[in-house]
Amino acid sequence: MPRGRPKSYTEVRTMQQKIEKYFQECEQKKEPYTITGLCMALDICRDTLSEYVKKEEFSDTIKKAKLKVENYLEKHLITDSSTTGIIFNLKNNFGWSDKQQIEHSGNVNNPFSELSTEELRQLIKNDK
Repeated sequence: MPRGRPKSYTEVRTMQQKIEKYFQECEQKKEPYTITGLCMALDICRDTLSEYVKKEEFSDTIKKAKLKVENYLEKHLITDSSTTGIIFNLKNNFGWSDKQQIEHSGNVNNPFSELSTEELRQLIKNDK
């Protein structure tokens, strides 16, 4: 016996039509593309969108829609003077980052690593 709420979409074509309608309405109303707006147009929550993207038949459709939202935001990041909200959105929804990661490999040569705790205490005591 199946559990949970039935799937909102069983056909990719139906989802694609709603996605296209969402973007057209944004254009007509001169509203920004957003992930939450996309979810509202599809009548699903963000978690459900994340689950649909894992399904092979829906994955490409959702990834392209999200890419369109990301592209919209990226363009506005370049052209708008107020970018804080756009940066926040790109970091939280699209994995953007402004941190630099440095990887280190190899061993650090520590001359005291072989000494016992007592030997270290003795060295410190003698150094004073």
